[in-house]
Amino acid sequence: MTEIVAHHGLFKNTNLHVDDTGGTGRPVVLIHGWPLSGEAFKNQVPALQAAGYRVITYDRRGFGRSDKPMTGYTYDTLTEDLQALLEELDLRDVTLVGFSMGGGEVARYFSKYSPERIRSVVFASAVPPFMMQGEDNPDGPLTKDAAAGMTKDLTKDEESFYDGFTTDFFSANGELKVTEGQRQEALDLCRQADKKAALACMEAFGTTDFRDDLLKVTVPALVLHGDADATVPFEGSGQRTHATLAGSDLHVIKDGPHGCNVSHPDEWNQALITFLAK
Repeated sequence: MTEIVAHHGLFKNTNLHVDDTGGTGRPVVLIHGWPLSGEAFKNQVPALQAAGYRVITYDRRGFGRSDKPMTGYTYDTLTEDLQALLEELDLRDVTLVGFSMGGGEVARYFSKYSPERIRSVVFASAVPPFMMQGEDNPDGPLTKDAAAGMTKDLTKDEESFYDGFTTDFFSANGELKVTEGQRQEALDLCRQADKKAALACMEAFGTTDFRDDLLKVTVPALVLHGDADATVPFEGSGQRTHATLAGSDLHVIKDGPHGCNVSHPDEWNQALITFLAK
């Protein structure tokens, strides 16, 4: 466990909580989804470590055990935080694994930085290429009305919103695919999120257009998604990302909900480890 200080932006001393297994293996950085924390990967870290990799997770600013500044919740700033981590730990030959919202940092990285540190990337249940539906993005899986409803509900009652959100997060075709205990663990992580950060990041992942960012991805890529994802539907996100990234690998988990890394951990982990071994 360590702390990385992101020296940029208005709040120049934003501490990011980092968990690093250490060792000499190739580094894999796991970037969590909204509104969770690095602890959401507890089913992945031991499997990756056993396969010989150095595994790094961190809590996005505003979430988990990281600092919760007033601002800094655009993808440009969040990607600067990721770069601060890579530089501070001097990570090279890295695989970036972006889950859900975390896929946005992975995509934006290639517009902001040279890919010299990056070996490969994974878009897992990820929000690119562009969530918000509109005239120039008719296949976007998020309507403006749905986004407005989410903002209203979270603003009004965090506890009620997160209770419903975690149920949808782990459900496929109306059926909860994890234990109630696992859902409660995720709910506890949601409660660690700062409300202003959660609202700002909700806007960021809903309205940021990553289509041009994806065109700049020059390293091998894996798209990993559940086919029953009701939060970030595969057809409007993962399928389009795979089509954009020429030569990318695709693994679709049958009956997988959004949180398929928890509902189907063995299949999820094996798909990732197989890709890492290439």
